[in-house]
Amino acid sequence: MLRFLPAVVELALLVYCLVDCIQTERSRVRTLPKLGWILLIIILPIIGGVGWLLAGRPRRDGTGDHGAFGTAIRGLGGGPDSSAPRRPLAPEDDPNFMRGLDHGNPEKERLLEEWEAERARREAQEPVAPKDAEDAPGETPGSQERPTDAPG
Repeated sequence: MLRFLPAVVELALLVYCLVDCIQTERSRVRTLPKLGWILLIIILPIIGGVGWLLAGRPRRDGTGDHGAFGTAIRGLGGGPDSSAPRRPLAPEDDPNFMRGLDHGNPEKERLLEEWEAERARREAQEPVAPKDAEDAPGETPGSQERPTDAPG
């Protein structure tokens, strides 16, 4: 098992550096052209991979690079140097959405209070009657009187 470790490390380095180099923007690659780094990583995997990590990869000095996944994040519209505007994560985070809500609209507040007062007056005046005969206490479904205007 231990004898396969160098081959696994070499393959992992090759895949990581190749994917990272391919995803990096051409203008951000240092020292060699992007195609040169790709060929170097493929032809000399260990030397090319270490060289890419040390001399070809964009620097992480706060200039907008987000590491190995930086280009993927920028491609999705994130990151400080992306040209696409960031979308809010939730409606509450969108100031335009929040301005469109009627928080504190005095006319709507007054109307809502009137509706609530009207509902409370109606409930106080009319006692709530059971909807079905089964709900009425002490009565059976057949013991109800027939309406006088019904034929029969």
